[in-house]
Amino acid sequence: MSITLGTEDFVEPVVHTSVEGCYSTLTDLESPVYVVRSPEGIGLTTRRPDDDETVVAAIGPLTPDRLGSQAFRAHHGVKYAYMGGAMAGGIASEDYVIALAKAGYLGSFGAAGLLPARVESALQRFQAEIPGLPYAANLIHSPSEAELERAAVELFLRYGVRCVEASAFMDITPNIVRYRVAGLGRTSDGWITVANRVIAKVSRAEVAEKFMRPAPEAMVADLVAAGLVTAEQAELARQVPLADDVTAEADSGGHTDRRPLTTAFASVLRRRDQLRNELRLPLEVRVGAAGGIGTPLAAAAAFAMGADYIVTGSVNQSCLEAGTSSEVRHLLVQAGVADVDMAPAADMFEMGVQLQVLKKGTMFAMRAKRLYELYSAYPGLEALPAEELARLEGQILRRTVDEVWQDVTEYFTRRDPDQLTRAAGDPKRKMALIFRWYLGMASRWAVVGEGDRGLDYQIWCGPAMGSFNEWVRGTYLAVAENRRVADVARNLMQGAAFTARVQQLALAGVRMPRGCGDFRPVPSELAGDEL
Repeated sequence: MSITLGTEDFVEPVVHTSVEGCYSTLTDLESPVYVVRSPEGIGLTTRRPDDDETVVAAIGPLTPDRLGSQAFRAHHGVKYAYMGGAMAGGIASEDYVIALAKAGYLGSFGAAGLLPARVESALQRFQAEIPGLPYAANLIHSPSEAELERAAVELFLRYGVRCVEASAFMDITPNIVRYRVAGLGRTSDGWITVANRVIAKVSRAEVAEKFMRPAPEAMVADLVAAGLVTAEQAELARQVPLADDVTAEADSGGHTDRRPLTTAFASVLRRRDQLRNELRLPLEVRVGAAGGIGTPLAAAAAFAMGADYIVTGSVNQSCLEAGTSSEVRHLLVQAGVADVDMAPAADMFEMGVQLQVLKKGTMFAMRAKRLYELYSAYPGLEALPAEELARLEGQILRRTVDEVWQDVTEYFTRRDPDQLTRAAGDPKRKMALIFRWYLGMASRWAVVGEGDRGLDYQIWCGPAMGSFNEWVRGTYLAVAENRRVADVARNLMQGAAFTARVQQLALAGVRMPRGCGDFRPVPSELAGDEL
């Protein structure tokens, strides 16, 4: 049986039959909703039906703090199963993390690509401003700059960072193993304690499996030999997975395989369930969803698939707390779903790894692809035809290669001198470092809003940004100046709960009036406790 609401003109204050009345009833997330047939017609009400009313369908309360995994919320000390993911270079800034922590969400600081001194400054601020509140810091796999990965772990351990978001890992490294194992211990009654939590963001099930298993014993043994973990911790490492949570990352901004969320998540979840039966570890890995989540409908779909938590990224970059320029924010609020492209990644340039960036309003993707074509075709800069070198210096670098190399030398002398040692006498390696200068500076120009480099802005962005813009069009969130990261999180989670209830009624054969089933963003001052 299918029932369509909203066909009556009469609006009754208790049993609502109009579009606005039905919508208002559904937004009362703390109350049950009854679909009743009354003398006035078929409508919705939150009060217990009278004797002269027939209950057609009913759904219970569903507040945002009940979505996802209760274990995730308890484990991380948050109110909501929602995480603001890391955006490298400090775009997921201190303000970003602090705002989410204070509102009951988990935020991940974008430590990737930052020098240790900059990361340390952020950790000191977290200690001062949100003591006791949960947050995460990003640990990105850095195959070209292993020293930075090691230095980040040193800082996290020194400052007692209790959660890291491990991203872009293709294999397990001693650094992430050290962080995890160094936090293992036992209570007086023998229970294993895990002080250092790991949330691994992956796009492939085979990589997810590496984090769902205990740390590789050979790596742990090397850490024991080096005095970095204890023998007892090594023994405990055999009994716990390397990660507490694994985020299945779909079509996202930045590093991505551009897989649909429905397939990426299902693949990782299935692998988790297979390993659970095989390993039978005392701690169970939770699975979250990321990539393409920019609307309540997408968030509700992720939870409906079984996601223990959701992770947002692109939509947060347009918020005021993001560590980027106003120029970037205004480009992002104009983005559509198709206004993204793939481009070579600076940190894995030589490997041909790509990331997803904003295409509209910038030529970065096209220019970065040309750099990789040149790198693949020639053994070094000296082999470039004269016209190619002229185009490279005049249109892309806008400096001579010698001037860029001087900057590269100064940069890596401070950051990672081994890079220069490896490039000495290797023309192709030198070419790669010069091309990586452009890729790295392109993201820097975007962050600071470098005026004459607008066409070179590298803005990590996925299609979720476009879907978010479509959803908020005509509302207060349509302009960048009104976008705050915790407010966006609140509306997405409230909208997800609202959408889930609409779908519950749909499964019962109840069809909502047109325009009634799409949650509308609510300003914080009008939201009340939950809405």
